Amino acid sequence: MPPALAEIVEIITNGLRDASPYVLAAYGLLSLYILAQAFYVFLYIVAPTPRDILRSETTYKHIEDNGSVSYAKPLPYWKSTFDQRKKSIRDKGDLSDFNIGIEDAEVYMSLVVPAFNEENRLGVMLREAVEYLQKEFGHDKPGAAANGSVRRRHKDADGQLNGHAAPKDVDAKAEPTGWEILIISDGSKDKTMDTALEFARSLGTESARMIRVASLVENRGKGGAVTHGMRHVRGRYALFADADGASKFEDLGKLVREIEKIEDKDGRGVAVGSRAHLVGSEEVVKRSFLRNLLMHSFHLLLWILTPPATAAIRDTQCGFKLFSRPALPYIIPYMHSESWIFDVEMLMLAEAAQIPVAEVPIGWHEVPGSKLNVLWDSLNMAWGLFVLRAAWAMGVYRRT
Repeated sequence: MPPALAEIVEIITNGLRDASPYVLAAYGLLSLYILAQAFYVFLYIVAPTPRDILRSETTYKHIEDNGSVSYAKPLPYWKSTFDQRKKSIRDKGDLSDFNIGIEDAEVYMSLVVPAFNEENRLGVMLREAVEYLQKEFGHDKPGAAANGSVRRRHKDADGQLNGHAAPKDVDAKAEPTGWEILIISDGSKDKTMDTALEFARSLGTESARMIRVASLVENRGKGGAVTHGMRHVRGRYALFADADGASKFEDLGKLVREIEKIEDKDGRGVAVGSRAHLVGSEEVVKRSFLRNLLMHSFHLLLWILTPPATAAIRDTQCGFKLFSRPALPYIIPYMHSESWIFDVEMLMLAEAAQIPVAEVPIGWHEVPGSKLNVLWDSLNMAWGLFVLRAAWAMGVYRRT
C-alpha cells in the first residue's frame, strides 16, 4: 500500500476507535449510502437498454392476390396510440395506466413468431400453425372472415360473456374473428424471410394475406423480436411461439380456455404454456447431466430472485405464451430484456400490474437445430436475471 494511503487509513482507523457509537452509526449509514449509489451507477451501466427501432423495421411484406411480394407497408402500431393517450393523461397529472386503454382488435388471434436463421425449421411450424388457426378461426368458420370480421359478443342468462366473465365495459360488443401471423426475422442472414413468404404463397390468396413478414436490420435477440412483434399485433389474443415448432400448436386451445377463465373485469390475462409436467419424462431424463443440473439451478435462482407469483411459475421459459389484448399495455411498453430472460420480465410485469396468470401443461418435443449454448447461455440467463431483478428493485427501470 502506498505510504500516503496507509497514513490516511491509519488516521481514519484511529478516529473511529475513539469515536462515539453515534458517530460510528453515522459512518455506517454513510458507507451504506455510498455503496448503494455505487451499485445504482453500476446497474445503470450494465442494465440492458433496447436500441431504437429503425423506420424500416416498422414495415412488413406479404403476398398479394396475384402471387407477387408486396412493397413494404407500415405495420399497425397500437403502442403509438397508447403513447399518445398516455402523454395526454400524464399532462393532466394522472400517473396511472388504468385510464389509457388500447385500440380495438381487428382479428381474434395473432401469432408472433421470432425467427433467427430459421429457413430449415420455419416451414414445418407454420404449416401446423396455419392448419390449426384456419380450423378454429378461419374464413370457413360461421360468421368469420379470412381478413378478420366481427361477431357480436353476448351475455348468457347467468351474465357470462360467451362462456366467461365479461370485461366491465363489454356488453353485446362486437368481437373480432379471423387470425394473423406476424413473423419477425431477427436479423437473419439466411433465407428466413424468403421461406416465410414462399410458404404464404403456397397457401393461396385467402390465407396468404394473413401472413405478414417483418425484418429487423440487426439481431436483437429472441426477447427483442417478440416484443417488437407484440407492438404490432391486431388480435384480441396474442400468442408468441418459437419457430422450431417444439410446442404442440393445437394446445393453443387449452391456453384460450384457461385465459378466458381467469381474465379480470378489464379482460386482462396471461396463459403460460408449461413443460413442467415433462420433467420426469424420457425426453428430459435422457438429456445430459449438465443440462439438467443447470435447469434445476436456474429454477432455484428464479425462486430466490423473483417475486412470489412469478416464482410460483414452474416453467417460465417455454416459448408458448398467450396474452389478452387488454394486458399488453401493462407489459410490452415496459420491456427491457431482449435476451433469453425476457419471459421472466414479462411475468414480473404482469405480476406488478396484478394481471391473472395461468400455467397450462402443453405437449412438447425436442427439435434438432437449437441455437442455445447450454453452458454459456445458462450463465448469461443467470446474470441477466440478477441484473433484471436488481434494476427494477433499485429504480433503474421504472413504469413511469
